[in-house]
Amino acid sequence: MADHWQAGRFRLQLQAPLVMGIVNVTPDSFSDGGQHAEARQAIAHAQSLRDQGADILDIGGESSRPGSPRLSHEQEWARIAPVLRELVRWNIPISVDTYQPDTMRRALALGADIINDIHALRVPGAQEAVAASTAGVCLMHMQGEPGSMQQAPHYDDVGREVRTFLLERADVLRTLGVAPSRIALDPGFGFGKTLEHNLALAHTLNSLVAEGYPVLIGVSRKSMLGAMAGRKVTDRLAGSLAAALACIASGAQIVRVHDVGPTVDAIKVWRAMRV
Repeated sequence: MADHWQAGRFRLQLQAPLVMGIVNVTPDSFSDGGQHAEARQAIAHAQSLRDQGADILDIGGESSRPGSPRLSHEQEWARIAPVLRELVRWNIPISVDTYQPDTMRRALALGADIINDIHALRVPGAQEAVAASTAGVCLMHMQGEPGSMQQAPHYDDVGREVRTFLLERADVLRTLGVAPSRIALDPGFGFGKTLEHNLALAHTLNSLVAEGYPVLIGVSRKSMLGAMAGRKVTDRLAGSLAAALACIASGAQIVRVHDVGPTVDAIKVWRAMRV
């Protein structure tokens, strides 16, 4: 299990789980689309998440919900840039959620500490952009594309296939000179996966953790929770907390969430009471 994540200006210790707060500067994200679509609103939301105890702030300008439209680099950057310019002045690691190399380069030049990529740096130019920096990177597994990924996902062994893919992507970065301490892995709950696939991933998460990279998970408010608990997206806090703690118990070290305050509290109580 990794003991730290090197992310730009920060050496993030992983002895206790870290909470990454979601700052969506989008009109169409599945859970909070439109709530923080303007820069002023997004910055205020980021401040609230920091005050609630977020360890990392993750800025996204394009929704990755199933069926979501793709943006040009200029459209994405126009959303992200004013928020990033403000947040990099704060003493907290700032992540940018993007798969577009041009956005990566501009974000890194502006001072972003982490690139969080749902495509695992497979877009031409992306891996070189990250390798040329000192930023941390999160490589996520996704089968297919956001527009079609939930239509008919198929795996023979989802845990093994996801693990193999992520390790191969990490190896590519390492050949480009990226230190393993800069690389985190995300199994991609809900990205090209059925409920059964997601549950199988959760049950085998410890095997991914055992590879020695920091493991980041994102289950907050996702449809898999609605399928299990029968709750609509606005009523999935309890399920989100339970899923986050289950993944932490299996070794996940970073949790990406919408509800930072309740997650911070849940982790504190879980750590105090665990046997």
